[in-house]
Amino acid sequence: MMVEIFGYCVALLIGLSLGLIGGGGSILTIPVLVYLFKMDPLDATGYSLFIVGVSSLLGAYMKFRKNEIDIKAAGYFGITSIITVVLVRKYLLPAIPIHLFNIGNFEFTKSIATLLLFAFVMIIASINMINRKANQSIEPKKLNANAALIRGIEVGVLTGFIGAGGGFVIIPVLLFSFQLPMKKAIGTSLLIIAANSLFGFAGDLFINHFEWPLLLLITFISCIGILIGNKLSNTISGNKLKRGFGFFVLSVGCFIIIHEIIKLF
Repeated sequence: MMVEIFGYCVALLIGLSLGLIGGGGSILTIPVLVYLFKMDPLDATGYSLFIVGVSSLLGAYMKFRKNEIDIKAAGYFGITSIITVVLVRKYLLPAIPIHLFNIGNFEFTKSIATLLLFAFVMIIASINMINRKANQSIEPKKLNANAALIRGIEVGVLTGFIGAGGGFVIIPVLLFSFQLPMKKAIGTSLLIIAANSLFGFAGDLFINHFEWPLLLLITFISCIGILIGNKLSNTISGNKLKRGFGFFVLSVGCFIIIHEIIKLF
C-alpha cells in the first residue's frame, strides 16, 4: 500500500515537470508503473501513452490560452511523428518476438529489452537536462523543414517503442532550430507530446486490456501536477528545476540498469 502511495506521489511529479519544463516527467511514467504498480513493461508503455497524452493535452490547452504554442512548429513535427508512432505500435512492436535469446539460465525477453532501452534513454535525457541551458549562446539556425520532419520520425519511434513523450528531444529543436522562446517551446512541446501519445494509445485501445480505474486515477493525479506546474511556471526558474530533475532521472535510469543486470546472476 505504501509503495502505491509513493507511486501516486511520483505521478504528481510527472505532471509537475510537464507543466514547468514541457517534458522530462513522462520519462518517469514507465518506472512508476513497472516498479511501483508491478506492471509488465510492454503493458506499461500503453498506459504511459494515455497518462502522458491526457496530461500534456491539458497543459497544451492552458498554454494555448496564453498564446504560447507555435502551430506551425507543431505541424512540422506532427506530420511524421504521429504517423511513425501509429506504425511502430501497430506493426513494428508486435513483430518483435517475446523471447529474444538466453544468457545461461536467464531468458532475455522483449520486456527486459524495453526496460533497458528505456533506461538508456533516461540517462541520455538526464544528461541533456543537466548540461543544456535554455539561454545558452548558440548560433541561430534557419528552419530546415527536412530536418524537422526527420526529428519527428525520431520522436515517433521513441514514443512508439517506450511510451515516452520525447520532450527532451523536442525542446532543443524548438529552441535552436525554430528559434522559439522558452515559454513557447514548452507549450508547443506539450501539444506535440499529447498528439503523439494519444494517437499511439488509440492504436492500443482495441487490442489491449486496460485497468481503467487505476489508469484514470494516475492520469487525474498527473493532471493535478500539470495544473500546479503551470501556476508555478512564472515563479520558478526552469533551468534550475531542469538540472535538479535531470539528476533524479539519471539516478532512476541507473537503478533500472542495475536492477535488470542483477537478474542475470
